[in-house]
Amino acid sequence: MDQITTPALDQDFIAAQNAPLLSALDEDYAALNRTLDRRGIDIEKITAAVSAFAVAQPTWAVGSGGTRFARFPMGGEPRNIFDKLEDCAVVNALAGATPTVSPHFPWDETSDLAALKDLAASLGLGFDAVNSNTFQDHPNDARHPLSYKYGSLSHTDPAVRAQAIEHNIRCAEIGAALGSKALTVWIGDGANFPGQQHFGRAFDRYIESAQAIYAGIPESFRLFLEHKMFEPAFYATVIQDWGSSLLAAQAVGDRCLCLVDLGHHAPNVNIEMIVSRLVHARKLAGFHFNDSKYGDDDLDAGAIEPYRLFLVFNELVEAAYRKAPGFEPAYMLDQSHNVTDPIESMLSSAEAIAGAYTKALLVERDRLHDAQEENDVMMAFQTLRRAYRTDVTPIVAMARMEAGGALDTLALYRYSGWRSQKARERNATGLGAGIV
Repeated sequence: MDQITTPALDQDFIAAQNAPLLSALDEDYAALNRTLDRRGIDIEKITAAVSAFAVAQPTWAVGSGGTRFARFPMGGEPRNIFDKLEDCAVVNALAGATPTVSPHFPWDETSDLAALKDLAASLGLGFDAVNSNTFQDHPNDARHPLSYKYGSLSHTDPAVRAQAIEHNIRCAEIGAALGSKALTVWIGDGANFPGQQHFGRAFDRYIESAQAIYAGIPESFRLFLEHKMFEPAFYATVIQDWGSSLLAAQAVGDRCLCLVDLGHHAPNVNIEMIVSRLVHARKLAGFHFNDSKYGDDDLDAGAIEPYRLFLVFNELVEAAYRKAPGFEPAYMLDQSHNVTDPIESMLSSAEAIAGAYTKALLVERDRLHDAQEENDVMMAFQTLRRAYRTDVTPIVAMARMEAGGALDTLALYRYSGWRSQKARERNATGLGAGIV
């Protein structure tokens, strides 16, 4: 593996670019400190919490995504899992909040797991939950001779279900070798026509398959079930909402949990309430962060509804505040970058997520709880609004710098020349890494 020489990964280079911006940051940070001090909030404590916050990167997000109609690849896209790790390392070096990577199999198959693990370690990266792909066929993979056209874990053919189960167990085995502790399962099973599928039997088959996977993965692993309202099944989806996911997780086992993707809901669904319900049930696996306008758009986190992102984090911070039993959420970005440089979108999203988390930490919990108990509707609402309206940019920037990142991530990334360098080094194959 060639040594990576691009300065975007060099801490001295990042520090040098940060230096001219420090004076302004110190002034803004001091001003915000005075504001928060009047509320009785310790800015240093908040900054330390934000600096320790982390969200995983998916390997597929560092390539250009696409739609059902077209894909527009860009220069320097990763050709394989090793290239993807290089790009993820750039995001982490600049953002300081994305130290783990979530691979997807068989997209990220390699015959040399040891080399993959060594490269990740050399880049300062670890591995988060591994993901299985049984939502499309893999004609060039001898392990997948059967088609998933009519489903996978809920397929009417036991042989197809067995193939999908075996693949998921193998994904967990790969994950264990890489140091992962969780397997995420998302399937496209469902129906496009009324009458096509027996809803009850399909759900039963899914649960039976999930139970088989659960029994076959390491006992140290958690199994994350991901729901999605539609696509590719547009009439009915087997695991279409958090209720279906919860029912399945409860039937499978204690280490089987429900993963929430912000784009996988009907319009106007109260996602923050779903957070509360899953925390109550001790079944919240964590989040895939993105944003959407119409459907599952996989837009950059916070691009459309930043207030909703804040309200979700408000529930997460509330759960941590009251030490909710079994609350150990896993966080990951899950986006499809169709018209932007994927690395820039990842950097932008990491900052938006850190900002939403910071604002949620600023909510005056005791004041909010008192207003709720007294049915003081306006004061409860205003307590949230005051935290949300606070410009937390200085805290996010300071926390990022303390974690080794850049004060101006996008400017430094562009200045580093990473994209143009990789466009020269990586032969254009048309493969890419994004979701189409």
